[in-house]
Amino acid sequence: MAFWDNLWQGGRASQFDSGSSHTNSIELTKRRPSVSLSKQGAAAGNLRVNLSWRMRTSDIGGRSKQSGRLLRHPLKLFQPEVVQAHTQGFVNVDLDLGCMYELADGSKGVVQPLGNFFGDLNAAPYVKLSGDDRFGGSSGETIFINLDHHEEIKRLLVFVYIYDQTPAFDRTHATITLYPSNGPRVEIELDEHAPQARSCAVFSLETVKGELIVRREVKFVYGFQAELDRLYGWGLQWGRGYKTKT
Repeated sequence: MAFWDNLWQGGRASQFDSGSSHTNSIELTKRRPSVSLSKQGAAAGNLRVNLSWRMRTSDIGGRSKQSGRLLRHPLKLFQPEVVQAHTQGFVNVDLDLGCMYELADGSKGVVQPLGNFFGDLNAAPYVKLSGDDRFGGSSGETIFINLDHHEEIKRLLVFVYIYDQTPAFDRTHATITLYPSNGPRVEIELDEHAPQARSCAVFSLETVKGELIVRREVKFVYGFQAELDRLYGWGLQWGRGYKTKT
């Protein structure tokens, strides 16, 4: 009984959102949607925002086949699952990381791979995209935000969109991880099923009552950046853009 009790205790423990000393992370969820960077002494320095994604294991081999094997061999529940690396022929998804910004002086814009708007870290908008990962590599895509200039930033909205491919948010397991200059990292999983969505607002960053607050959004839309713009009232002008072929 003690063995099963431990499994049950582990299941209940997973309901908490604040992470642990072992993982040194905070997960933002619907129940705990925000965190103050000011309270953990991280309202300065560079905030690193990383997007990574991989195939959901349920798509590899099929969920029904896996369930059947577990019924015939229940002890396989305790064996690690073998996950084969996906190939370009298996899935063709290009997730891009972007950021809409509004500065204190009223200027607005976007940082994103499409259009080569990579931003600037040491001058306005104080947001810089490191590059464009088209194949879901282990390093993913990264945005740097210079919080030494946070008083010049009114608000930011970090988002993810699928570039010119079949919508597949329901087939990819995407995670946004924030690495502040101090304190635990902050994780946001795009774990809601939205099979037809092409874009997702992941989190916002703004000063609220003197504190720099990261707030989980995770709002999927069926259009692209213009639809996110309308949802959050940014007021930018958008046009169709294309990437150069690799």
